[in-house]
Amino acid sequence: MNARRTEVPELVAPKGVIIVLYGVSGDLAHRMVVPAIVEIQSRGLMPEHWAVIGSASKRMSDEDFRAQVRTTLENGPGGLPDDADEILSHVYYAGGRFGPTQDSALPRVLDGLYQQLWADANEEPLVVHFLAVPPSGFEPITRGLEMHDLVTERTRVVFEKPYGTDLESFERLDRSVKRVLTEEQIFRIDHFLGKEGVQTIYVLRFANRLFGTEWDRNSVAQVQIDVPEDLDVGERADFYESTGAALDMLVTHLFQVLGQVAMDPPFDIRDPQEILYERERVLRSLRLEVGDVVLGQFDGYRELEGVSPDSVQDTFVAARVWVDTDRWRGVPFILRTGKMMARKAQRMTLVLRQPDGPMFDEDLEPNTIEVSFAGAGSVALNITVKEPGPELDVTSGRAKLELKDVRRGEALSPYASLLHDVLMGDRSLFTTEAGLRAAFEAFAPLQGPDRPTPQPYAPGSWGPESAAELAKPYRWMLGQ
Repeated sequence: MNARRTEVPELVAPKGVIIVLYGVSGDLAHRMVVPAIVEIQSRGLMPEHWAVIGSASKRMSDEDFRAQVRTTLENGPGGLPDDADEILSHVYYAGGRFGPTQDSALPRVLDGLYQQLWADANEEPLVVHFLAVPPSGFEPITRGLEMHDLVTERTRVVFEKPYGTDLESFERLDRSVKRVLTEEQIFRIDHFLGKEGVQTIYVLRFANRLFGTEWDRNSVAQVQIDVPEDLDVGERADFYESTGAALDMLVTHLFQVLGQVAMDPPFDIRDPQEILYERERVLRSLRLEVGDVVLGQFDGYRELEGVSPDSVQDTFVAARVWVDTDRWRGVPFILRTGKMMARKAQRMTLVLRQPDGPMFDEDLEPNTIEVSFAGAGSVALNITVKEPGPELDVTSGRAKLELKDVRRGEALSPYASLLHDVLMGDRSLFTTEAGLRAAFEAFAPLQGPDRPTPQPYAPGSWGPESAAELAKPYRWMLGQ
């Protein structure tokens, strides 16, 4: 266990907040961020005094933008809330491309609302700039914040992924952003960390002796983190051609979930700095070798519009990763994700070692601890039990707890959960400079000349057959 102890910072909700949503005309803003803002308001988690400013290059009035937001909510999974008119009265628009130039109306609109909320709340409002834009917009918008004198101690900026595509581009982007913002003002969002099931890993480990005592190399033979997808690349073929499954998912979502699973216990689970420190320690201990990676490409990918007929881009990746810490040394972490696979799932599985004792030589199915982080999440145990009957025969039994059924429980969506953390100043579920640097360093072998050639696999399958070798002497616990 880490011997550090720090004073736990107090997280205080602001009395007033302005959320500036860049790229508000894009799919991400309408599909994820706008509904998350409304969800926070509907759950009573928004400060009393609040406003949202949509920012995009197109010119339009506040009324026209509010009509767009209304349509977004009507078409969303929750439908139009009963207090939609009240919510929309807090929504404004600033047209023109924002950056170092004077093209955007944002500085003027923001200043007016800033003064208004300060007077209403009797406190300087928090301003959250949410960059739901392609990575090419990160630096111009950050420079614009500086040029228009919009950065104060009450400024926080949310950056979507990818925050760099390799170690060099990450370092270059981070240096540019740090000329304007401090690390504490930067919130690099990875929505997998906002999933209820991923956050449940903390409590499952640290509040339950049944699980916590088994969470190390003495009891765990293998860890599987499995995120197959059954859809194709859709309209993202251009994106996949420039990125691929490994860069899109492995170095971001799956490494971050691995960090949650493998971290040592912090002294205080409610101290964001302690959690970040322990997760970063795991990421600095990652070791990935090219020989432990299988890349795949589903049959028919090259026929998609926007894809080169001789493309060698990956739509599938499976990797065996090692965590060189005292807790996990020698335990393989098996990661898998891909498009057009047999089913969609998001699951972490601990494969437990065979128990010592009189049944050691029995051919038993491995005991497992599973955490699903799809939807509201679930926890499941696969254990060995006696088969009913006169003989001492054994079989496997399964017990499952759906987290949505927990008493008084109502999960927040990942974006709502993370946006609420931004308002509170809680950075524990966001990627850090040190953590991302370590992730790109571990991922670097897959961006070098020894990168394996993707192997073909049939749509609706579990990927290339050779990926099964990575899980031996066990099997992929999901689906095979």
